[in-house]
Amino acid sequence: MAAQRRTRPDATRRSESSRRAILAAAFELVGEVGYHRLSIEGIAARAGVGKQTIYRWWPSKGAVLFDAFLMLSEGGGKGTGGGLPDTGDIEADLKSVLRATVGETEDPLFEGPLRALSIEIAGDPALAAVYAERLGEPLREMKRERLRSAQRAGQLPAGLDLDIAIDLIWSPVFQRWLYRTEPLTREYTDRVVEAVLHGLGATGIGHPRA
Repeated sequence: MAAQRRTRPDATRRSESSRRAILAAAFELVGEVGYHRLSIEGIAARAGVGKQTIYRWWPSKGAVLFDAFLMLSEGGGKGTGGGLPDTGDIEADLKSVLRATVGETEDPLFEGPLRALSIEIAGDPALAAVYAERLGEPLREMKRERLRSAQRAGQLPAGLDLDIAIDLIWSPVFQRWLYRTEPLTREYTDRVVEAVLHGLGATGIGHPRA
């Protein structure tokens, strides 16, 4: 009897193995065929599972891709843990963060899925709510905390509306990337940081470039 218990398959481990296979398959396929041709059937076939297994855990291909992106981000060290850098220099730290953002948009492994997710989130309120809860708000709180630190150091005004400041810093970068209006470069992100901090009345920073 004891021997039977030792050799019984671990259902939890099997389920986790299937889940990770599904997420890996979704990420591989979206890179190969694009989001519009990505399907639950295709993901199931690539992962070696039935469609119902996928639908038991996710309501749509967008939800699968979102979890796949989170899994790969965490595995590649690009997750939300750890907070934003805080060297005591808000200008240098924000430039570092936005330059890293440019680097991620240049990574073909992430760029396609990121675009697909952005479009899907815009049209799917349920997925947008999941994104806000699991990634959007945690990231935003990290940004708020870095700005609070700059306030405590006297580098930003005490009464600053942090959410508006975040939008001013990050939205131009996202818009340029999403709509491809102009090349998204590190030089551009540096100018954004300089101009926004100057406009917010930050102290101890360089003047924005002309």
